[in-house]
Amino acid sequence: MRVVIRPARPDDAAGIVSVLEAVVAERRYSAIDRVWPVADERTHLESFSPREAVHLALDDGGIIVGLQILDRWSPLESMSHVGQLGTFLLPSWRRKGVGRRLWESTVAFARDAAYRKIVIYVRASNADGQAFYRRLGFAPCGRLSKQVVIDGVADDEVMMERHLD
Repeated sequence: MRVVIRPARPDDAAGIVSVLEAVVAERRYSAIDRVWPVADERTHLESFSPREAVHLALDDGGIIVGLQILDRWSPLESMSHVGQLGTFLLPSWRRKGVGRRLWESTVAFARDAAYRKIVIYVRASNADGQAFYRRLGFAPCGRLSKQVVIDGVADDEVMMERHLD
């Protein structure tokens, strides 16, 4: 399966929301428990600074099948070198190299945008997600106990980081 990776535009909001809805419906891979409306996603994309990006994976038909979000971890200038990451793939597109392709675009963007470190929070029950990020060079650096509660079930979040320099 061939995919094209490109930066998101505001008119991609509906496709992004569609992917997020599929992941959120699984109730196990993300801390997101509900998806915001398409209009809010469009506004969010329009508000990005030059140091924030969403990279999209599109199939041969131009349908968004995955995305990776990079934004600042904190508004503090003292932490402006730290970005936070989120990856979301439709179930049928997992384990096909799409996440790695998204990462290649995101890390190139991150370096150009002067990030020196990327942080990701992964649900403790998401062993596949943690393994994916380890393969990208991320290392666990902390754990937040009972950080996520979805449908009354608590889960820890594992903090992982990767230094880019």
